[in-house]
Amino acid sequence: MTRLFLIGFMASGKTTLGRALADDLGLTFIDTDNYLERRYRQTIPMLFATRGEEGFRQLERTILREVADFEDVVIAAGGGTPCYFDNMDHMNACGTTVHLVCPPDVIFTRLRISRTPRPLVTGKTDDELRAYIAATLAARDPFYTRAHYAFPSHQLESRDQIASSVARFKRDVLGME
Repeated sequence: MTRLFLIGFMASGKTTLGRALADDLGLTFIDTDNYLERRYRQTIPMLFATRGEEGFRQLERTILREVADFEDVVIAAGGGTPCYFDNMDHMNACGTTVHLVCPPDVIFTRLRISRTPRPLVTGKTDDELRAYIAATLAARDPFYTRAHYAFPSHQLESRDQIASSVARFKRDVLGME
């Protein structure tokens, strides 16, 4: 049974790497944000707007508990998921956690070109976004660094980079050749 949890800041590549890794390993891929949207039939921005961040985090915790029981999965957790309640402890107990480490400048670039609305950064100027990334990474780092492994995720911009990252992940994290 395999249960991999990918954690890290928004735009760190959890979905991109997770989907490619799951495909390569023949596992099911679950993005907790997408799972949550399907379950509650609302987008993440709508859930934030109607329930507030605290209400959203409660839903996120519920979804995490559900998917953490699945087998043979790669799970991309929301960026803040490890930082609330006992979520990090739960993921560490249920499977292998991997912190996708991405430099702030790469996160900034990915967020600026992203077509996915992200409620915590919507409407920020470039300077505000850079400051938010730096402050939030610093606040979340104590949670992220509790993962079993850290893996660099700054090279996911092309199919070749993704394939190379999957091969490195399999070798460095899973011990596969």
